[in-house]
Amino acid sequence: MSAWLGIPLIVGSLIGILWSAPVPAVLSNASPAINFATLFLMATFVYYCILSISLGFAGFLLLLVLTAPCIWITQAGMPLAPISSALFLVTFVWHVVDTKLATGRLCVIQNLQYLMIGPMWILRAAYRKLGLGY
Repeated sequence: MSAWLGIPLIVGSLIGILWSAPVPAVLSNASPAINFATLFLMATFVYYCILSISLGFAGFLLLLVLTAPCIWITQAGMPLAPISSALFLVTFVWHVVDTKLATGRLCVIQNLQYLMIGPMWILRAAYRKLGLGY
């Protein structure tokens, strides 16, 4: 599986899982927009900006694009948690198997670590193809 497809699908499904997780009353009373996904997105944006401001803002736009299906699925009244969980399971297993075939190593924990930085690698490659600095 290409990282260009797999990583965004894995991150998008992770956002969906976090979006559908129950939120403590303290957070939901503060604002209906606060959930574990929005907290994850804010932390990820800060982390990306620490790495690179230009990649950070592009990463933020990518994360917004990956969040849109969660909003659409929720507004359509479909169950977000099982859809996101199934997509995560399928794409993550596919990614682990693909990594095993490509490298000969099975490194599940390392693949989990790469989830947060993966979109930055994709954006960095896109910036290079477009001749942009970062």
